[in-house]
Amino acid sequence: MRLLTLVIYFVFILIITSCTDALIGDEGKLDEDIYLNYQTVTSLELPFDEEWYVVNGGKTHEEGAHHFTSRGGGERYAIDFLIVVDTVLSNGAIRKIHFSGNWRKNENHYCFGKRLNAPGNGKIIEVVNNIDDNQPGTINRDQPGGNYIIIDHLNGETSILAHLKKGSIIVSVGDTVVKGQEVGKAGNSGASDTPHLHYQLQGTSGRLGGLGLPAQFLNYYKNDILIERDEPIRGQEVRKNN
Repeated sequence: MRLLTLVIYFVFILIITSCTDALIGDEGKLDEDIYLNYQTVTSLELPFDEEWYVVNGGKTHEEGAHHFTSRGGGERYAIDFLIVVDTVLSNGAIRKIHFSGNWRKNENHYCFGKRLNAPGNGKIIEVVNNIDDNQPGTINRDQPGGNYIIIDHLNGETSILAHLKKGSIIVSVGDTVVKGQEVGKAGNSGASDTPHLHYQLQGTSGRLGGLGLPAQFLNYYKNDILIERDEPIRGQEVRKNN
């Protein structure tokens, strides 16, 4: 009886491990086919004009914190961007900082209030524009997206720009937008504890939390190297090739 119990236990563990591998995507063939090798259909450009820093982005746990949150869900391949400057410390080391002065004031963060653009052509299908910005260090978990827009690219893909500044969104549901068109300003609303832009590409769902997809952007600089097509990952500084 004890031997039978052990055999059942180990079979159970093998099944659980197999399912986990398929979900995580680093080794699972299912995710490799559906996600890791996915080629973005939309002609995407970075949704800002200046150089921004990739806080989270990529297809592994190490590259992006969103990889932990929703395996296969809307945030899986989401990218977080903010603006940093290099500061020389007393020991000569260079440190990247994203604010000046009192960090608890949104306006002291370099990206707060910066222009954000549509990353691709499409139609606005959802807008939230009335959520208060958080004081840095606090989070509004009741409205995780904060102020956000959803763009339907009319090809099975949608783009979400989230955590925007309250009242800054200048497009409405039903509007047609073109790549590079201003849509709002960076903020610190929703499930955000510091000003930044949260971007995610997903399948057409018309809502937050759809099927997350890898996003390949075209014609941009990554750490001053011109890239024809690629996916930003953590630690890179990126800007459009204007």
